[in-house]
Amino acid sequence: MGSELDRRGVLQGVAAAGVAGVMGAGPTVARQVAPAVFVSHGSPMTALDSDAYPQALKRLGDSVGAVKALVVVSAHWETEARVHVTAMAAPPLVYDFYGFPEEMYRLRYPAPGAPELSLDVVARLQAAGVPAVAEASRGLDHGVWVPLRHAFPEARVPVIQVALPAGASPADVARMGEALRPLRADGVLLMGSGGVVHNLRRVNFRSKLASVEPWAAEFDAWVAEKLVARDFVGLQSWMGAPNARVAHPSAEHWLPIYFVLGAALAEDRLTPVFEGFHHGTLSMRSFALRA
Repeated sequence: MGSELDRRGVLQGVAAAGVAGVMGAGPTVARQVAPAVFVSHGSPMTALDSDAYPQALKRLGDSVGAVKALVVVSAHWETEARVHVTAMAAPPLVYDFYGFPEEMYRLRYPAPGAPELSLDVVARLQAAGVPAVAEASRGLDHGVWVPLRHAFPEARVPVIQVALPAGASPADVARMGEALRPLRADGVLLMGSGGVVHNLRRVNFRSKLASVEPWAAEFDAWVAEKLVARDFVGLQSWMGAPNARVAHPSAEHWLPIYFVLGAALAEDRLTPVFEGFHHGTLSMRSFALRA
């Protein structure tokens, strides 16, 4: 996953014209290093829920303090050739789901964007060899705004979404996290939003509380074991995990985890955010890396 930096290296690595400058920060003040977070976002219907999972996200948001911005990679946006980065002052929402109750399409999450920070993100990705470009039209998809509605319900923290590169490998996505890792030292929370187990063909849509399928539990347990052991390199070899191709017939919901792992610091503590399943096969495992 690349060499890990200590806290001093990260603090020294933030460019002079980095996020503190582009967002109009005043005098330099001590700021806690923001966490890197992975959330399994599950069904869009979690936007309307108030049970254990959204409660866990709310506790997460309450615990991180005054973060300066949120930079999120979601499973639901992939771009060819170059990584696109949202760069509008008021990003709209993308309702990228079909056949849901009308109430879902009336939900709002009016978080501001941060266009200048977006340009900084683009520059950092390019400097790391990741082709990137600012995107002035595409909004935030449900992999972003659904979990954020619970974690940061007041929608005051600026949000930037970064696309997955189409056809990316785990190492490609980890490189993106490494490139943006220094932003954590200036209060920018980095988030990956996907799913530890995600196979829509095997979901029990009839019951959110359905019994967990053994194959799904086995893959989820493998992931948990690797995370606890901090075996982030081993997680890149996910195709050798039990039931890997059943857990992920396609990789887009799995890849955002590497954005978070790539942003890890040597002193980070792994903190569980939520553990459990919805609909029998959707692992909602979510975690934070905190310095």
